Amino acid sequence: MIIDSHAHVVMPPQSLKFMSELVGGRGNPSVDPKIPDEAIHKVATEVVKIMDSVGTDLQFISPRPYLQMHSVKPAKVSEIWARHCNDVIARVVACYPDRFRGVAGLPQFMHESPAERCVAELERCVEQLGFVGCLINPDPTEGSELPPPGLGDPFWHPLYAAMERLQVPGLIHSAGSCTPRESYTLKFINEESIAVISLIDSDTFQKFPNLKIVVAHAGGAIPYQMGRFRSWSVRRGEKVSFDEQLRKLYFDTCNYSQDSIELLLKVAGVKNVLFGTEKPGTGSARDPISGRDYDDMKPVIENIGWLSADDRADIFDCNCRRVYPRAFRNYTDPS
Repeated sequence: MIIDSHAHVVMPPQSLKFMSELVGGRGNPSVDPKIPDEAIHKVATEVVKIMDSVGTDLQFISPRPYLQMHSVKPAKVSEIWARHCNDVIARVVACYPDRFRGVAGLPQFMHESPAERCVAELERCVEQLGFVGCLINPDPTEGSELPPPGLGDPFWHPLYAAMERLQVPGLIHSAGSCTPRESYTLKFINEESIAVISLIDSDTFQKFPNLKIVVAHAGGAIPYQMGRFRSWSVRRGEKVSFDEQLRKLYFDTCNYSQDSIELLLKVAGVKNVLFGTEKPGTGSARDPISGRDYDDMKPVIENIGWLSADDRADIFDCNCRRVYPRAFRNYTDPS
């Protein structure tokens, strides 16, 4: 089975209209729209056609990160919008229950503790909607102010405790960027890099031994700067090597470069890498060399000659089953 662990929902146009009303009304829109079943089915079917065109069997979908509005005031805006997005995702999953799984967007807001709103929405999504994971934005200020503490700080512990209790992993994924110095793509890479170091340089995994964290976009910059961080670890007198610490985390393949993915696999280890494409998304543009879209990642993994059949099975399927146990409860493989 080919499991795409990192993808985002395509929102129907009625939702985008609601979003503009929500922002314009400062969290006081007219009414949360009753989106027709036909509109939900249309966007779901369009994505299934894309999945079929690239050989994807199952896709985990979450809200579009750059539309999460974590820095829009008041906090009520993000709270209402997150709930709306998650409800849309649940309806998309219901259209094609053998092709999609839901990953929750959380109503994060600026410097507010995730205990305030996020835990309740995560519980609703997992226990009532059947979701299998969540997104974690390390900087809900979206660059508009000094961010909250790094992901290794106790600030995040209420969320981690809920994730561990509910048996769902978190996908580190930044959202929008309010600063002209960082496009949202660059913001992703920077926040992922900061998050990895913050987690490694903390006792998070000692306090939460069953916590599972996936770092989006192949780990930001960290896997590609290993020499510097190995040296940093040695100079600090760390008893556990930086490489070993790194393997407490998981990574996806949303990088769109075979050379980079091969390095990631060598550094992080095959067992720690999950197939992910984010298709349709940023990578949905034609590569003039291969003739495929950049985010058509299945042939990239298949083209890495030194991977064994078991290695490919781990990347495409088995690793995801280990990290997302809720995704495969009562699941029947349609193939």
